[in-house]
Amino acid sequence: MANEWILCGVQENDPYRIRTSGALIDYVNEVGFLPLFRCAVPGLSVEERTVPYHWWCGDERVDPWEWRRILAQSGEAAYGKFFGRKAGFVSLKWLPHFANWRRDGYDFDALWDEGKASLRQKKIMDCFSDGRERFSYAVKQAAGFGKDGEKNFEGVITDLQMQTYLVVRDFRQRINKSGEPYGWHIAVYAPPETIWGELPREAYAHEPRASHDAMLHHLLDVYPAATAAQIEKAILHP
Repeated sequence: MANEWILCGVQENDPYRIRTSGALIDYVNEVGFLPLFRCAVPGLSVEERTVPYHWWCGDERVDPWEWRRILAQSGEAAYGKFFGRKAGFVSLKWLPHFANWRRDGYDFDALWDEGKASLRQKKIMDCFSDGRERFSYAVKQAAGFGKDGEKNFEGVITDLQMQTYLVVRDFRQRINKSGEPYGWHIAVYAPPETIWGELPREAYAHEPRASHDAMLHHLLDVYPAATAAQIEKAILHP
């Protein structure tokens, strides 16, 4: 079928297979940057290191879709739509350089003051001014998006993730009046500073281009078969 999506993974006995959520965070820490699905760098994704038929099985022991929730919740890595507007992980070691490059050295308030942020972005970021995390539906409502309000909520909140001003903190179910969880797991967003304090800003002393070059050199070291152009396209391009 023309619209069929076929996962490109490994066999169960493949020595490079990622088998657990713990092994996944170890691999994220090793490579620094890891898209969820395959990208311009062959082999650099969770998809290409896992068994295809385990995806979306619902068993968190083997399901990579569940692992993304486990890792986001753990705070052991940053998770969000960072790579070509698609999801993936950044290790905490490399998050400061990644944020410095993607933010071009600006905190969001400075970006707004310089006229480099949109009003829709500002409305979303204002929802986090108290330093708390928020369900995606709560952000959408509080920021005035909807049928008769602002448009393209998903696009704007993806832009903010690409710039590292927001990350996915968790995926949680809503709670009913009886205090019981129900329904699908929904994304919970937060500024990375809410989770890791000043860590995302630790590379601000460097020129953004220096952070870019440090990440590029690291990725060329850990993925020597990749070209600089592939890494730029898959990981570094804002």
